[in-house]
Amino acid sequence: MVQTDIGPVCLSDAEFAEYALKSALSKTPAPFSGVIFDMDGVIFDSEREVLSAWQAVAAKHQIPNIEEVIVACLGTNFQATRKTFDDYYGADFPFDQYEDEMREIFYRRYDENHGLPLKKGVKGLLLDLKSRDVPVALATSTREEVVRRELKDADIIDYFDALICGDMVKRSKPAPDIFLKAAEAISIAPTDGFVIEDSYNGIRAAHAAALRPIMVPDLKAPDEEMKAKTEVILPDLDVVRTYFDAIDVKL
Repeated sequence: MVQTDIGPVCLSDAEFAEYALKSALSKTPAPFSGVIFDMDGVIFDSEREVLSAWQAVAAKHQIPNIEEVIVACLGTNFQATRKTFDDYYGADFPFDQYEDEMREIFYRRYDENHGLPLKKGVKGLLLDLKSRDVPVALATSTREEVVRRELKDADIIDYFDALICGDMVKRSKPAPDIFLKAAEAISIAPTDGFVIEDSYNGIRAAHAAALRPIMVPDLKAPDEEMKAKTEVILPDLDVVRTYFDAIDVKL
């Protein structure tokens, strides 16, 4: 069920994508000069992998409500994630032990699957932006060492003109720092750049940086706050690509 201009209606995935695109383009979007991607949940289908690994740890140690806590952590760096766990479970929660167990599960599966699955439409969008000479940056709360490994393993690192990682800024999303640094790295004014994000914290950060947030929801659907802070909400990167194709590039 999708809420449209004529009320709630049932749409197939293809029909919803078409409706979302038409709705987005009806706003006559301004030209753009650069794009900044989040990584986890946008480039890679990694947030489900992290959640699954945490669910295995939670089942072993009888940790309640792990899904709620992980969703609250989406888009944040390690220090912010630790604080969220401490706030929820208390200072005595053995976060380091459980986080190590989660990482062991996550990377065992990573190696078994030869990397992380790409989100639908990633390579087509990156190729299209490169063919149009649009500067592209990555802005992720993940550490640089991990980012480079995962992008290289997926053979997409060369599509990015700049990598801004969680260990390069002091303040994590939802602070705007990482996106402002990314915009500076590819020499664009914030108001001329799109940010593609899936998480609430990422959208808040992009909005605070005065960039133009596009939400492609992953683990959590958008609420009224997200609708107010995004330029558009689109279902996947194939639709984002079509959206960009209809907008002039300002170089």
